[in-house]
Amino acid sequence: MTSTANAPASGGGSASRPDHLGHVIFIAAAAAMGGFLFGYDSSVINGAVEAIRDRFDVGSAALAQVIAAALIGCAIGAATAGRLADRIGRIRCMQIASVLFTASAIGSALPFALWDLAMWRVIGGFGIGMASVIGPAYIAEVSPPAYRGRLASFQQAAIVIGIAVSQLVNWGILNFADGDQRGEIGGLEAWQWMLGVMVIPAVLYGMLSFAIPESPRFLVSVGRTDKAKEVLREVEGSGIDADARIREIDHSMRSEVKSTFKDLLGGRFGFLPIVWIGIGLSVFQQLVGINVIFYYSSSLWQSVGIDASSSFLYSFETSVVNIIGTVIAMIFVDRLGRKPLALIGSVGMALSLGTAAWAFSFKTGTGDDISLPHAQGIIALVAANFFVLFFALSWGVVVWVLLGEMFPGRIRAAALGVAAAAQWIANWVITVTFPSLSDWNLSGAYMIYTFFALLSIPFILKWVPETKGKALEEMG
Repeated sequence: MTSTANAPASGGGSASRPDHLGHVIFIAAAAAMGGFLFGYDSSVINGAVEAIRDRFDVGSAALAQVIAAALIGCAIGAATAGRLADRIGRIRCMQIASVLFTASAIGSALPFALWDLAMWRVIGGFGIGMASVIGPAYIAEVSPPAYRGRLASFQQAAIVIGIAVSQLVNWGILNFADGDQRGEIGGLEAWQWMLGVMVIPAVLYGMLSFAIPESPRFLVSVGRTDKAKEVLREVEGSGIDADARIREIDHSMRSEVKSTFKDLLGGRFGFLPIVWIGIGLSVFQQLVGINVIFYYSSSLWQSVGIDASSSFLYSFETSVVNIIGTVIAMIFVDRLGRKPLALIGSVGMALSLGTAAWAFSFKTGTGDDISLPHAQGIIALVAANFFVLFFALSWGVVVWVLLGEMFPGRIRAAALGVAAAAQWIANWVITVTFPSLSDWNLSGAYMIYTFFALLSIPFILKWVPETKGKALEEMG
């Protein structure tokens, strides 16, 4: 997708303030609703894990495959969204994703068998993958130059809010069911309501897509220049030279070559060095184990002796920490820079994960009778929250911002697709391996994540470029 090749200069650039900044924020927030659904869907399964295990009588390996099934759809959706958006428009892609989310919510809530549930999660994953590419690209295209870094952060903010809301909803449903994930409410089990409630934000996402304008870049590509000028004045201010901006966009689109997978090849190791850096950022973001916290946190806390209702509250509290960290990142990403934030996060994550691994080494008991000593239990909980905080204020936001900025325009589309696919694959690996790793050695699993957090430090120092204050056209 060539969507960001002509986006304005980065957040540090200069530009006039839009006439209606609040409206621009609304547009970015509406587009980021796909991120909300991404976070909601990723985390909502957290509340249903143990119920699905019991309902379908499956072991850890099979359960992990069902939970991770959405990630297969994510990879497909991310890989196809860019080209589709260039053909039918960014808004239409959002609407398709909304339909997929809605169908997935209904189907996941009413499965006939385990394979049926997995299929609906794949369909929902396709929508997530589409939204994960379209949202940030669209926001970059409609953002005023001086606000692009902060508005681009809306995607990650929406993801963490979606995670928090899903856990709060799960906790409410669990209380209605007297603390039993399989308790009956209105003819359905509690876990089915947890998965089905996603239909509400899915429909809202579709409705909001009708209230925001199409990308100026796409409008120019299909010859609707008058409408493109109108949108540019709406988002960048009435004082801009709209005709000049249209000429810039048109010239850029005529001069650039559509990027393909072949364009990414070069050098001794297959891909161009900058592509490997993008893949590295995506992979490290997942290999530190962040999604273990959001896919399995309720099960994790129950496994160390915390009752179901309390484990849901702990999971929600962790999501609040996630939101706080994301707000910190949004404040500093354009001020402090991308690399300093990433380094701070890597150091903090390594210390937090190492502490959690130490605490989990005191786990006693087997099967359903597992617990931690009180002191180690408190330390594990605090360490998990610090891990989420450091991730949220750094890698959670910085990776999305860097991937939207760091690639040269001629390969941006294909490079983003490869980096996004690498992220989903790494996410899948972590998701399917954690239950088995946890059964083997919970402390050992966290030591593995600690190792990757430590490894990310030299990776940042040696290879990751600083993009703060640079125009997209300077990348190369």
